[in-house]
Amino acid sequence: MKISIASDHAGFEQKQALKAYLEEEGHEVTDRGPNSDERVDYPDFAALVAHDVAAGAAERGVLVCGTGIGMAVAANKVCGIRAANVTSPVFASLAREHNDANVVAVSGRFVDLATNREIVDAFLSTDFGGGRHAGRVEKIAALENE
Repeated sequence: MKISIASDHAGFEQKQALKAYLEEEGHEVTDRGPNSDERVDYPDFAALVAHDVAAGAAERGVLVCGTGIGMAVAANKVCGIRAANVTSPVFASLAREHNDANVVAVSGRFVDLATNREIVDAFLSTDFGGGRHAGRVEKIAALENE
């Protein structure tokens, strides 16, 4: 799977580890930065990943910041993005199954790397459930045109 990944300074260490893990799992990973843990503004990097996913250059996006909250908020401003801030593998599966989330935002400060690996695995391996959920996702998409 083609995955675009980015972080801010608070998520840099885990981004690096998650990128290596994803590559080991056979995914094609585009690292959108940053290249160090020097202070940066998370919206800049969330936007790069969101645009990759929205344009089809990546199938899914992974964002890492201190909490994951700011990254998710910023990514969701890009048309076509459904980013979920996730703190458990179950939530990652539900974000995919029920909401067809295409970007996951995780916490580099409050969630350990092993759990974030499980979250990313669940996010990448769960299919959208369709059915009753499809109409709801269509309603979400319609909000982008208001």
